[in-house]
Amino acid sequence: MTQDIDTDTAWAAFEARDRRYDGRVLVAVTTTGIYCKPSCPARRPKREHVRFFADTDAARAAGFRACLRCQPDAVGRDRIAVAEAVALIERAEAPVGLEQLAAAVGYAPHHFHRLFKRATGVTPAAYARGLRARRAAVALSAEESVTSAIYDAGYSAPSRFYETANARLGMTPSAWKRGGAGVTIRWTVAETSLGPLLIAATDKGLCRVAFDEDWADLARRFPNAEIVAGGAALSELAARVVGEVEGPGRHADLPVDVQGTAFQEAVWNALCAIPAGETRSYAQIAAAAGRPGAVRAAGTACGANNVAVVIPCHRVRRGDGAIGGYAYGVDRKRALLKREGEA
Repeated sequence: MTQDIDTDTAWAAFEARDRRYDGRVLVAVTTTGIYCKPSCPARRPKREHVRFFADTDAARAAGFRACLRCQPDAVGRDRIAVAEAVALIERAEAPVGLEQLAAAVGYAPHHFHRLFKRATGVTPAAYARGLRARRAAVALSAEESVTSAIYDAGYSAPSRFYETANARLGMTPSAWKRGGAGVTIRWTVAETSLGPLLIAATDKGLCRVAFDEDWADLARRFPNAEIVAGGAALSELAARVVGEVEGPGRHADLPVDVQGTAFQEAVWNALCAIPAGETRSYAQIAAAAGRPGAVRAAGTACGANNVAVVIPCHRVRRGDGAIGGYAYGVDRKRALLKREGEA
């Protein structure tokens, strides 16, 4: 058994026969000596007779054998196939189609599409787009030529990059290469009942929302951007952000201009899916993001959130129910949770 497995979540998945956890955790029954998939249709044992393992090697090393009914070792083959597909996508110089990808690992396209998304949290095409975008970001920071950087990142033509660049990078490629030069960020510091709140936005949406920060902090984060004070363009948006602090859960449609890795964005999406007044554990967020074993990474992704309250990382607790940490202090976290519960 590994420390990365949240046993409460694993047991809940086993009780519910949740297929989403097949391949993510194995359930071993001490009274029978058998390990199963969480979705196994067999009768459920008592909780005290159950152990959890991350993979078949660990279960076998502990003396358990595979269930003949649910055949959990087949899930191990699925995981290997997904890993091989990821490696193929990362090695490819041009986009790999679903049919080609599935054939390479020996699966039917529609079946493999489901397997890949269940294992990674994104589709093969979305994974490839995210990979190219991250490569482009790195290349644009190093290359003298924007066009060369685009081709080096794996795009077939500059037009293919420009179709998705704004959505993925949040600014034009030339501006990215120059560290944000040419991008205008409007800012203000609003007073709230929880203290001063920095609110900053590009034309696309909020890029920084943080307690106890000011213009100097913003300038350090965006050293080459044009940073200008407030104005009418920001006032309405800022009022909505303050409203989310004072009356949580009323402004879920606030626009944001933030980017991260595919996993970070999956975590942030999972955070936004938590209803106001409810909380989740880091293990539950990792599972919702498609990587149930990455509990610590999920915590790191929560900490990388640039827009406090808007992406509600304060709605995550530790697995034991403790409130856990918060970048702006646990007192603020408690206050936000209390307000949401009352609302």
